[in-house]
Amino acid sequence: MPDTVTVRVNGRAVTVPAGATVAVAILAAGAISRFSVTGHPRAPFCGMGTCFECRSEINGQPHRRGCQILCEPGMNIQSDG
Repeated sequence: MPDTVTVRVNGRAVTVPAGATVAVAILAAGAISRFSVTGHPRAPFCGMGTCFECRSEINGQPHRRGCQILCEPGMNIQSDG
């Protein structure tokens, strides 16, 4: 098993430790998860899938909770920012 995994966040290659979540990859990319309806930047908050602040598009599927999904090689992650 490799020690790291490379994914794409908003088109940018990001390498994270194996076992890291999508939320970690988004933060490592210096991105935010999404914008609120009022335009404020949002980031992962609870880290356990309750608050939905980590929602992003993963491999073309929208509104996935990034704190609940482990990164896989070649995964394509699209956040709002």
